[in-house]
Amino acid sequence: MRTRFAPSPTGDLHFGGAFTALASWWFARSRGGATVLRVEDLDRPRVVAGSEERQREDLAWLGLDWDEGPGSGGPVGPYRQTERNALYEEAMDALASEGRTYLCDCSRAEIARVASAPHEGEEVVYPGTCRDLCPTRPMRRPPATRLRVEPRDDVSWVDGVLGAVDVRVLRAGGDFVLRRADGVFAYQLAVAVDDLAMGITDVVRGDDLVASTPRQILLMQLWRHAALPWAVGAPAPRYWHLPLVRAADGSRLAKRGAFTTVRDVRAAGVAAERVIGQLGHALGIVSSPDPVGARELARRAPPGATFQATPWVPPSRWT
Repeated sequence: MRTRFAPSPTGDLHFGGAFTALASWWFARSRGGATVLRVEDLDRPRVVAGSEERQREDLAWLGLDWDEGPGSGGPVGPYRQTERNALYEEAMDALASEGRTYLCDCSRAEIARVASAPHEGEEVVYPGTCRDLCPTRPMRRPPATRLRVEPRDDVSWVDGVLGAVDVRVLRAGGDFVLRRADGVFAYQLAVAVDDLAMGITDVVRGDDLVASTPRQILLMQLWRHAALPWAVGAPAPRYWHLPLVRAADGSRLAKRGAFTTVRDVRAAGVAAERVIGQLGHALGIVSSPDPVGARELARRAPPGATFQATPWVPPSRWT
């Protein structure tokens, strides 16, 4: 078993990120597996200087170690996405050689005007405006590169939390972006490459990313068909989409404000065991929020096939 935690260095580690980090770490450690730390830093304008180091310090303070990652090395590195561009280029070339990519110079406003209005919680479906246009045409603006999704591209998986999931990718989101207009590789492509090439067996993450999963699985299937060396024989990971940790009123946890980050409570003198106890209780790993160390938590019996998220109690109310 190999899990991963893949934060973006855009600020200090907030409690929503710590919730996912603990879930992924505990899932591997409680089952004798390994865990990987991967830094998703492709979106350079959003990267905050020093953020990666501070997040790593906070994870270490919580007792969440990793077997491979920046500063530790490992057999499938490098572990920062900005250092993995050669792999992403190879993955793009393989898709292009199969006729599965095309350039799109649509603006977001143009797509929104043409696409049908999504229902609540759904995404705008790209209407295929540029799909069959001449690739050598004059571009109105720097183009993005999209995946040509076919009607046959149905994806199914059995989620460890949600159960059986079946998605028709073309209907769910249409042709999605693989490379942005500014040349940056898109999240879907980079994450799919990394999870496959790093041999991740179990992805434990929040259920706000469920919509990304069929796209990533589809890409993995296409790369295996293209016989890329790091894709041949590598199965797609198992997925565990956790209910997001939420406040007592059901709202998502704020990322800004007092006591919203691990560093806030560290500075206030709160013990790491207290944070782990609260996070473990919010995940449903333990029945009470009593203080407990991460290693002790890993020795606790697994809760079964699902995580049972409970409302988050903010640090101001810890007693």
